[in-house]
Amino acid sequence: MSIAEERIATLATLARRAAASCHDDRAREYVRLARRLAERNRLSLPRDFKRFTCDDCDSYLRPGKNARVRLQDGHVVITCDCGAQSRYPYDS
Repeated sequence: MSIAEERIATLATLARRAAASCHDDRAREYVRLARRLAERNRLSLPRDFKRFTCDDCDSYLRPGKNARVRLQDGHVVITCDCGAQSRYPYDS
């Protein structure tokens, strides 16, 4: 595991903790830092981190607080408060 991957994992943990304690601006900054680090080092973000961040406003998504999760035609549809939607397939 490279230094950049470790740093991204650390930022993901910090973003999750900040969002859980209602520090949304701090969590958004951690998400932005992790994305910039991944882009500079040509790395992909971990799946669980990527699925719980909004691509439009960079907020860390918390279902029930700032995100709505619905099942629709074999997909999970996650809608952020900003209106952006993400769709992920699932097997039933």
